[in-house]
Amino acid sequence: MKIHEYQGKEILRQFGVPVPRGIPAFTVQEAVEAAQKLGGPVWVVKAQIHAGGRGKGGGVKVAKSIEDVQRLAGDILGMQLITHQTGPEGQKVRRLYIEDGADIQKEYYVSVVTDRATQKVAFIASSEGGMDIEEVAHNTPEKIVKIFVDPIECVDTGLSREQALELAQGIGMPEDSQEQAIDLFQKLYQCYMKTDASLVEINPLNRDSKGNLIALDAKFNFDANALFRHPDIVAYRDLDEEDPAEVEASQFDLAYISLDGNIGCLVNGAGLAMSTMDTIKLFGAEPANFLDVGGGATPEKVTEAFKIMLKNDKVKAILVNIFGGIMKCDTIATGVITACRAVNLSVPLVVRMKGTNEELGKKMLAESGLPIISADTMAEAAQKVVAAVNAAA
Repeated sequence: MKIHEYQGKEILRQFGVPVPRGIPAFTVQEAVEAAQKLGGPVWVVKAQIHAGGRGKGGGVKVAKSIEDVQRLAGDILGMQLITHQTGPEGQKVRRLYIEDGADIQKEYYVSVVTDRATQKVAFIASSEGGMDIEEVAHNTPEKIVKIFVDPIECVDTGLSREQALELAQGIGMPEDSQEQAIDLFQKLYQCYMKTDASLVEINPLNRDSKGNLIALDAKFNFDANALFRHPDIVAYRDLDEEDPAEVEASQFDLAYISLDGNIGCLVNGAGLAMSTMDTIKLFGAEPANFLDVGGGATPEKVTEAFKIMLKNDKVKAILVNIFGGIMKCDTIATGVITACRAVNLSVPLVVRMKGTNEELGKKMLAESGLPIISADTMAEAAQKVVAAVNAAA
């Protein structure tokens, strides 16, 4: 789950990380009132969308008068903001953040993520803030500093003073700001751990002309599996920023992600789903979605899955690939038959199932009277669904 910059700054503020004053706004009038309340004389008008690169896309502007704030808010609010993270279609701006202007002397980058390779928490920092960190890593990797913290060994201590100092010195933080940096990095670690975040990123972390540090941006991603512990964070969720199909799928406890292909996939198990998509690509086609119905799918759940897939006009065929362990093949067969009749299926459907009650499931499909294409292996299923799409085209 992602949140907006202004919400991220609210969280940083709770953990003692310095951030500028700012007020969210949903209308031009609210933006003007926010600027008047902040007092100026310089404000920053910021588009709030769940994507980076807002400044390059024209979504972050400096205003030097209330009239500037009014004009820029009118320009940005409602625009289709295109960045390298939104794709060519862009994202509609529905919220603004009006913030105090900053005295910028030097910009740094700092983030906290979970490193799966080491199973530790990784601090990634650079002296080159304000830029895409991917560009820095590609062009000048020597300017990237990494520190790893074992969350088990350091459960009580967190990021140590020595590690925080190494991080500060590694990015060239001047000596008169190092104590602030140490304190900020340690608070950032606590923020990351206590909110069950999967990413906390400050880009840029600004050092002003007096040597003070302040977070000029805030990006948070959260582990969705831990959100039950954080109703306050769940309250930040902005459904307008999420794929409607993915939102609908979550209501039925379906793991669904939209993709760009034309073959809908319904699979049980994330690993099998990934393998199914790879096999479709191997035979020259592209999956339209990732969809894991899980181990406890009911006929109703399968029907909803079909409905969600078929709302995508790109879908020209569906592949159901089931391994019957906890999820029995006859249950899936019942769901498939029910779904086909409920949605009046008009695209080719290929079903491959193996495991518990496999023969019963296959018998049910064969006797359903529906034009279901059966397959015994994953490769055969992928070949048949690709051939069905090509034949229809």
